[in-house]
Amino acid sequence: MARAAVAVWQMAPTVGNRRANLARLAGAAGTARARGATILVTPELSLTGYDIGALTDDDTDPELLTDLSRIAHNTGLALVVGLALRQDHQTWNCSAIVDRTGDLRGVYRKMHLFGDLDRSRFCSGTDGPLVVDVDGITVGTLICYDIEFPEPARLAALAGAQLLAIPTANMTPWHFINEHVIPVRAFENQFYVAYANHHGTEGGTTYVGSSTIAAPEGATVRAGEDDEALILMTIDTDDLAQRRREATYLIDRRPELYDRLSQEN
Repeated sequence: MARAAVAVWQMAPTVGNRRANLARLAGAAGTARARGATILVTPELSLTGYDIGALTDDDTDPELLTDLSRIAHNTGLALVVGLALRQDHQTWNCSAIVDRTGDLRGVYRKMHLFGDLDRSRFCSGTDGPLVVDVDGITVGTLICYDIEFPEPARLAALAGAQLLAIPTANMTPWHFINEHVIPVRAFENQFYVAYANHHGTEGGTTYVGSSTIAAPEGATVRAGEDDEALILMTIDTDDLAQRRREATYLIDRRPELYDRLSQEN
């Protein structure tokens, strides 16, 4: 049996101050650990902010991954952090997974870019969801708009994900994503979903807050709309295995009938 507590940190980054955001992350990680969490999920681009215009070299420095490893090691808490990285002469909207020892387990690059703000700054990832073992829990990650398509979440479930961690920057008027889509993704894939959002306003974007953790049977924990918050939920993999035996969506699929999903429009 594996039991773990996932924490979601809803926050508004300090724009243009990498050190301040890393210090705040370290503080949130320490608080989450003290409350019994074993893994913490942050919003999309949580080290910079999302609607802030052009990103600097400092904003996208790969050394940020070393900073995350240090925080995870110092707090004994695994992290899933949304950040921008410049790699291979290109800039990516990323989610990094670091285990509690500080070992970088992988970096996911956002597949589905949302609107001009994403497309003007980032390249689109092509590798599908990242799914790795993190201290005995199989964790997958996507970013924001990715979860609004059913296929990436299903790919993560088929790869064995027990928890899907989603850094996001969900904005008005799309509150129903938090309220309805996230619990449905958890139910139809029979895994936990941790959806970490911003709050407040940046540029022309007002975020809906309402960060959500959804369990496979429909239970949810949700933050408020307007304030920084830390919410937690316990993951029980034995209970999850039993629920998958009872709600057999994954084994009752008919993939041989779904050929049109891979065809061009």
